[in-house]
Amino acid sequence: MSEAASAAQGRPARRRSLSLAVLLASLAPVALLLLVLVSLGVGRYPVPLVDVFSVLVAKVFGQATSLDPALQTVVLNVRLPRVFGALVIGAGLAAAGATYQGLFRNPLVSPDILGVSAGASLGAVLGIVLALPVAAIQGLAFAGGLAAVGAVYAVGLAVRRHDPVLTLVLAGVAVGALLGAGISLLKVLADPYNQLPAITFWLLGSLASVNTGDIAAILPATALGLVPLVLLRWRVNLMSLGDEEARALGLETRRLRPVLVAGATLVTAAAVSVTGVIGWIGLIVPHVARLLVGPDFRRLLPASMLLGASYLTAVDLMARTVAAIEVPLGILTALVGAPFFLWLLAAGKRGWA
Repeated sequence: MSEAASAAQGRPARRRSLSLAVLLASLAPVALLLLVLVSLGVGRYPVPLVDVFSVLVAKVFGQATSLDPALQTVVLNVRLPRVFGALVIGAGLAAAGATYQGLFRNPLVSPDILGVSAGASLGAVLGIVLALPVAAIQGLAFAGGLAAVGAVYAVGLAVRRHDPVLTLVLAGVAVGALLGAGISLLKVLADPYNQLPAITFWLLGSLASVNTGDIAAILPATALGLVPLVLLRWRVNLMSLGDEEARALGLETRRLRPVLVAGATLVTAAAVSVTGVIGWIGLIVPHVARLLVGPDFRRLLPASMLLGASYLTAVDLMARTVAAIEVPLGILTALVGAPFFLWLLAAGKRGWA
C-alpha cells in the first residue's frame, strides 16, 4: 500500500479522534459539575440539589442564607473537602498513569510501577506502628513514596548495560517486593487490636478522613508535579516512539525522562499520602481517554485528568451509599475497574501509541 493511501486511510481516524475530543471537552465539564452537585447532596444526610446550590452560592458570594446550619456544615465542612479531594486526586493519578504509559511504552503500566505506592505504604505503616499523629503519618507516606522511586532510579543509573526503560521497570518490581516485605513485617509486629485494623484500612484507600487541611497540604505538590507534565506534553509523544527515535529527533531522553518521572511521582506520592492506596485509576482511565481522543498526549493528558476526576468522584459516591458501612475505595476501584479493563482489552481497537 502506498504512503498516500495510508495517509488517506488515517485521516478519517484522526478526524474522529478530534471530533470526540471536542465533544468530550464540551460535555464532560458539565457532567462533572452535575456529578459534584449530586455527590454533595447524596449521603446519610440527604440534601436537595437546590439547597446544595444555594449553600455554594452563598459561600462564594458571602451572602447570608436561611438554610439549616447543620445542612450547611454537612455540605461545606464534611462533603465539599471530600469531593474536592476526589477531583484533585483522581485527576492527578490519571495524569500520572497516562505519563508513565507513554514514557515506558507499555499500556499495562500504572503510577505505582516504580514503587511509589509501596514506599508510601511502608512510610504510613511505620507511622501507624510508631503511634505518630496523622500529619506525621502523611508526611512519612509522602517521603516514603519519593524515596522508593529515588532508590529505583539509583539502581537504574548504576546498571547502564541494559535498556534504561527495562531496567527501571525491573528495578521497580524488585524494590516494590522489598517494600512489601517490610510492610508485612510491620503488620506482624503491630498491635492486633488497634494498629493492625488502622493499617489494613489505610492500605485499602479511603477519602473518609480527608479534610480541608489535607487538601491544602497536597495541592502544592500536586500542582508542582503537574507543571512539567503539562509543559512537556508534546515531548511525551516523541518519548513514546522509543529512545533512539526520540534522540534522532533532537530530544535529550536522559534528561527529560527523570523530569517527567519526578513530576508523575510527586503527584502520586501526594495522593497516596492522604488517601492510602487507590488502584486502577492510573491504569484504566488513560485507556478510556485514549479510546476517546486518541494517543496524542496533548489531548490525552487533559482528557485523562477530566475522566480521572469524574471516576474517583463517582466511586467515592458509591463507597458512601452502596452499603450500610463505607466501602474502602480500593475495593470498589478493583471491582469496577478489573471487569471494565477486560472489556477494554476485548473491545478496544485503537492502538495505545
